[in-house]
Amino acid sequence: MSRNDNGNTPVATDSGAGAHTLAEPPATAGPVRRLHAYVDVAVVVLTLAGTNLIAHFTSAWANIATVPVAAVVLVLLMRRRGLGWAELGLSPRHWRRGTLYALGAVGIVLSAVVIGAALPITRPFFLADRYATVSGALIASMIVIPLQTVIPEELAFRGVLHGTLDRAYGVRGVFAAGSLLFGLWHIASSLGLTHGNRGLSGILGSGPAAQIAGIALAVLATGAAGAVFTWLRRRSGSLLAPIALHWSLNGAGALAAAVIWHTALH
Repeated sequence: MSRNDNGNTPVATDSGAGAHTLAEPPATAGPVRRLHAYVDVAVVVLTLAGTNLIAHFTSAWANIATVPVAAVVLVLLMRRRGLGWAELGLSPRHWRRGTLYALGAVGIVLSAVVIGAALPITRPFFLADRYATVSGALIASMIVIPLQTVIPEELAFRGVLHGTLDRAYGVRGVFAAGSLLFGLWHIASSLGLTHGNRGLSGILGSGPAAQIAGIALAVLATGAAGAVFTWLRRRSGSLLAPIALHWSLNGAGALAAAVIWHTALH
């Protein structure tokens, strides 16, 4: 009997007259399966923690390559551990529904970005120094952000982590632990956040206390975003929707920042 998509191997038994039926799994199958699920969660979380540290505190090349490589490795590893494509959000059966949700999410975010960039009270929050040039913002939004951030993070969090948490703890665990871990994932990338954003530095200042406050705000914001991404993932059954929303939040923001910098300088 072949292994199914979720890694369970039914056992064929002979019930007479040449007929084969599926035997009931042994009594220990439930506890063993749960133990495997807990181990998978631990492996994924520890891998993500190590990936984050390597990406942000080693070399520039590690910063570029570590997260994408780790995401692919986790997908392959958890497939070997029995997670199905649907559990990873990668089943072709859900592409159509995922595309519809993706288009809706992108439309809402683009409208919000346009309004935020146009209003004087919110415009300073778009003035991130790293997107001060149009060419830099285009490269970031179309290449760096999708390939280095959005797609790998969604594969890792709404794909692999989502699937393992769902097996071990169910929907509540997916939303609670998944969102918390996604927020904590952004601590390292938020160091010095207030120094490079005029809107935040204008409110929080630029000292150590301001840096801590900036990190806390980043964790809260990204944790909340993670909950929304998770909701989209569960509603659509596909990673297409959270990938699209994630890109629109980061990529459209980068392009808006470049436009605002350009108009401010001219």
